[in-house]
Amino acid sequence: MRRVRGVAYFLSVLLVAVSVTAVFSGPDASAAQITARSLTLVGVTGVGGSMPGGNVNHKFTFTIPTLGTALGSVKFEYCTIATKDACVTPTGMDASIITGLSDTGSGVTGWTVQAGSTANTVIVRRAAASNPASGNLVIQLNNIKNTTDVNKTFFVRITTHSSLDGTGAIVDSGSVAASTANPIQLSGIMPESLIFCTGADITVNAGVPDCSTATSGVIEFNQLFSPQDTATAVSKMAASTNAFSGYAITVNGPTLASGSSSIPAMASGAADAPIARTRGISEFGMNLAANTVATSTTPVGAAVNPVPDGLNLRGQAASDYSVADQFKYSNGDIVAASDNGGLGPTNSQLYTVSYIVDVAGNLLAGTYSTTLTYICTPTF
Repeated sequence: MRRVRGVAYFLSVLLVAVSVTAVFSGPDASAAQITARSLTLVGVTGVGGSMPGGNVNHKFTFTIPTLGTALGSVKFEYCTIATKDACVTPTGMDASIITGLSDTGSGVTGWTVQAGSTANTVIVRRAAASNPASGNLVIQLNNIKNTTDVNKTFFVRITTHSSLDGTGAIVDSGSVAASTANPIQLSGIMPESLIFCTGADITVNAGVPDCSTATSGVIEFNQLFSPQDTATAVSKMAASTNAFSGYAITVNGPTLASGSSSIPAMASGAADAPIARTRGISEFGMNLAANTVATSTTPVGAAVNPVPDGLNLRGQAASDYSVADQFKYSNGDIVAASDNGGLGPTNSQLYTVSYIVDVAGNLLAGTYSTTLTYICTPTF
């Protein structure tokens, strides 16, 4: 009977010992839990924050609940798991190359990096331990090498200490998680570009000429030819290019003719300069300007739209075709170019081409017509 009681007593003592060991297993069992904690991986020039193996900045934001105890240091441990088990350094992670830190918060400033950072541990400290005015901390560790594993989660254990070197009793503790991510690389090709169109009309949408709206190029003058008045017509064209030296637009084709009878081009002689129209003589001309007295009734034409600014919008009418109420026509002439502010690429602009015809009273009757071809030549 005595032997049985002795065995029972021994088992009772053993069970109590196991229970006590389980309750006091953690070194930070009395530490308060850090709250509102996060880790943001902050990219640097050319390197995204979550780039595997990237040297980036790690920004920690957290709130320490214990404000009545002097705060001297904070320890950051990079591990593959968040628990209290042994901290295994994530593959390729290197915190020892840290170059400094940035810190902000309410009354907690002046952190420096404790000498001797390792691949997985960084300790930041204050000049002297003191009670923080606020528990809201933001500490950014600059130049930490991420784990080289792709799409891999890693953890950082954060502990606060009254000591200045991250040793001794833990005041508050918590962990945060972050992950590397496979970078998404996008690429696209901008080829040599020339957008050019002509038509009776072209719509400007949201300030940009839209060549998809160009209408037919079959155009009639606004009235029958008469020595009493000037007949007018209008066509439009739009152009843009990324050519390094921009573009030049030429007009090509004969003057108006009906059989063997033709209407002379204006300023086609030696002077080759634009002139004002003269009623009662036969003449055909054009310009790319906003005319005010082109006809006896309604002004015709418009300036280039949007107006050139010498930078993103370089297109402008050639000098011989830019003077309001003066006209010219010469086969092969450059009528516009993207040379405002110097030859170069330009965004799209809309040109309005105004045509005028005056006739003498003895001009032979007939249907006078011509086909004009505009050629836009970019120089890449």
